[in-house]
Amino acid sequence: MKPIHMNRLSWPDYRDRVQKEGATVFLPCGATEQHGPHLPLGTDHLLSAAVAESVAARIDGIVAPPLAYGYKSQPKCGGGQHFCGTTSLDAATLIGQVRDTVREFARHGVKNLVLCNGHYENQWFLTEGIDLAIRELGANPPIKVMRMEYWDFFTTPTLDRIFPEGFPGYALEHAAVLETSMMLHYHPDLVRLDLIPDDGPADFPPYDLYPPNTEWVPPSGVLSSAKAATKEKGGWMVEELTDRIAATLRKEFG
Repeated sequence: MKPIHMNRLSWPDYRDRVQKEGATVFLPCGATEQHGPHLPLGTDHLLSAAVAESVAARIDGIVAPPLAYGYKSQPKCGGGQHFCGTTSLDAATLIGQVRDTVREFARHGVKNLVLCNGHYENQWFLTEGIDLAIRELGANPPIKVMRMEYWDFFTTPTLDRIFPEGFPGYALEHAAVLETSMMLHYHPDLVRLDLIPDDGPADFPPYDLYPPNTEWVPPSGVLSSAKAATKEKGGWMVEELTDRIAATLRKEFG
């Protein structure tokens, strides 16, 4: 199998790979954010990179180094900014980083670029960065960009299989069954099953306050329990994600 990591290729090897017709480059986008006492701070960018690597191996793609800092953690989907270790960017900083990176990939000759997002709060700022880059590249940009949140590729049958008692929703799944199961599949050495708290699901009101009310968030930072997480469930999810994302890229990029 060919090397898939951009940062392990020489520049001539990288140039030859990306300028090949149909070549796809993945840019994982995540965050450095608390994920309870049982998961590492890098969970979001570790998972987005791992998903990108699984798909890249399937379609002969290349995975760029991840954007490891994301937009500010929000209480209702990431626990909030009050946890030690959560290290976030202002919106303008993230937008600028994405704009510059997309523009650079276009300069390299990359024709197909996939931003694989693993941090819920990033979505619209990634979109804005892409939009600004495409605008700067002119009326006929030389690059086609796809932005995806990997969890959108889970199907209802898979979620029903993982959550036989009902899916609590993606926002409350922060550091819970989905992420913990996928980390058990990809990075089992980084998961502390003995430290999984039995918190949640968190009960948030239908509004936000500024400054945020940190008492809404369980002290562990976990928004619903990860007790039901297993490596087997992670394998089910990874298989489905890899199949469905690869099929989507073949359809859109040819």
